[in-house]
Amino acid sequence: MATLEKVILGIDPGTNILGYGVIKLRGNKAKMEAMGVIDLRKCKDVYLKLGRIHERVLGIIEAFKPDEMAIEAPFFGKNVQSMLKLGRAQGVAIAAAISRDVPIHEYAPLKIKQAITGNGQASKEQVASMLQRMLHIPDESMLPFYDATDALGAAYCHFLQSGRPETTDKLPHSWAAFVKQNASRIH
Repeated sequence: MATLEKVILGIDPGTNILGYGVIKLRGNKAKMEAMGVIDLRKCKDVYLKLGRIHERVLGIIEAFKPDEMAIEAPFFGKNVQSMLKLGRAQGVAIAAAISRDVPIHEYAPLKIKQAITGNGQASKEQVASMLQRMLHIPDESMLPFYDATDALGAAYCHFLQSGRPETTDKLPHSWAAFVKQNASRIH
């Protein structure tokens, strides 16, 4: 029986620095294929930034041929303008994946931190350190940007979530299915 392989692209959206991480799954083992950042700090035009995000994410998709993409959802902050910019960056990355028929999964930062460290309030440093240990990433491959490890965290979180098919297969998909599944409990 052949071992199933899957590639997951993780994205940590940003308009100044966008992080990406790619993991390859072989059976129930995950290995980091790549991680990096798209540095847009020198580009001042917001629309050019969005165009570059689209181009670069498409390039990453072409290079690694991911089966799925996991993207960090923007968290709710006090600054509406920051949220708008982050949402645009996320939307452009999602559009790139859609254009290549890559299924998208969105995870809240708290969910990613919880999945990686067991603590939804973990720091970016703690997430990076845990990923380095779990994926056996050598020190020289670690980047000074936590955006890259946050993106890798989104991909790894998706791997952990999708590695538990038994938890979703048994859930009823309709009220009728729920009643049928729980017939013995209904008086």
